[in-house]
Amino acid sequence: MRATPPDDIRHLFELQRQASRAQPDVPLTLRRERLLRLSKLLDEHGPLLAAAVQADFGMRSPRLTEVADLFVLRTQLAHTLRHLARWSRPKRVRTPLFLQPARGWIERQPLGVVGVIAPWNYPVQLALAPVIGALAAGNRVMLKPSELTPHTAAQLAALVSQFFAPDEFCVVQGDAASAALLASLPFDHLVFTGSTAVGRRVAQAAAANLTPTTLELGGKSPAIIDADCDIQDAALKIAHGKLFNAGQTCIAPDYVMLPRGNEAVFAEAYRAAVARLFPYFEGNPDYASIISPRHLARLRTLLQQAQTLGAELQVLQPVPGSPAPPPQGIGDGVGRQMAPMLVFGATQAMQLMQEEIFGPVLPVLGYERLDDAIAHINAGPRPLALYWFGRSEAVRDDVLRRTVSGGVSVNDTLMHIAHHNLPFGGVGDSGWGAYHGEIGFLRFCHQKAVLAQSRWSMGRLLYPPYGARFEQAVRLLRRLM
Repeated sequence: MRATPPDDIRHLFELQRQASRAQPDVPLTLRRERLLRLSKLLDEHGPLLAAAVQADFGMRSPRLTEVADLFVLRTQLAHTLRHLARWSRPKRVRTPLFLQPARGWIERQPLGVVGVIAPWNYPVQLALAPVIGALAAGNRVMLKPSELTPHTAAQLAALVSQFFAPDEFCVVQGDAASAALLASLPFDHLVFTGSTAVGRRVAQAAAANLTPTTLELGGKSPAIIDADCDIQDAALKIAHGKLFNAGQTCIAPDYVMLPRGNEAVFAEAYRAAVARLFPYFEGNPDYASIISPRHLARLRTLLQQAQTLGAELQVLQPVPGSPAPPPQGIGDGVGRQMAPMLVFGATQAMQLMQEEIFGPVLPVLGYERLDDAIAHINAGPRPLALYWFGRSEAVRDDVLRRTVSGGVSVNDTLMHIAHHNLPFGGVGDSGWGAYHGEIGFLRFCHQKAVLAQSRWSMGRLLYPPYGARFEQAVRLLRRLM
């Protein structure tokens, strides 16, 4: 990966800043045309991007990238283009009686220059999803992909430079130092997706310039299984959510809570679900590898510590008769395709229950009463996602009322992120701000308040000097309020 020199990063930022100030009002036709260019980029070069992701992971099939990255972006672009004209219109608001016959409305204007610092786990989707909202709102965008996916970063940089002028949308490359430089620039908005620890540093750097931020972080997202749940169905959906991208998903179910005594039933159902989704692991192109040896070593360390402290590890085995692992020379990621695991007896003393796992490891915790499960969740930082499985709407609503999370899927996992009319974002330690759909569009807009005064305004009645006329006006207004 060729890192963008710091001076070039500053120059590109200044180029975009000057362009945004020279054109504060970006016509709807130009914003639509930019989105169409981005759509054309994906349509014409999706296979190149998928191949770059495969090269970065070592084992991650183009089909997985199609569904996890490209399809999501295409649907988001189509939705945005369909509704952009309506979202962009000024919004009329009711005027209080004491200000009538004035009129009020809200103008939706571009913020200016938006910075995006993207993660490695979905290196195309999580790089371009906020870009869609920012371009739709009329902003200029600087994108910094993760250094852990250098092939994807280089491919994005090359393609974006073909389709966009550098003062519209550009990609800069580099390591953590480049990301730190980007966070220190006086953007009009900055989006960061990554860990909570790094998110804190990004927020501190942005605060020096009073740059507003959207932080999409992680956390320990629980899956609660209710007593009347169909465990077979829940196990399949939890397995899909947990093992999609080998667990390297910010909203993956991090641990399961189920009524005590059902551990063996759930374990058997989960094994069957995994066998159905992934009959084998090593060499399976649908089962992504862990991104790097360092990340794999971290997961193994978490498991070793948990086992030392008394946890029971259950490694899931391939279905008998599955294809043999290919030679190591076929994709260096084969050796990092970590077999899924269940962990029983995990406690809060274990790092496994203190950190976001970000891998195919699923702790299973038993609870006596639903109150105990809710108390456990509420004792920790607020999660990015929560999953509930059951039949009772009353219990569902009770869980929704008594817990706080970024988003929720009921009787499923992950799927709330695919709903364009639902905001995607965190709360507390799992982040702040949200995007997707109209909410994302508004996140990247300045909503400017406008009051158009009438020549018949009653405001003069409240001007000094304050005397009898003022007293009469106030009494009248109080009766009308």
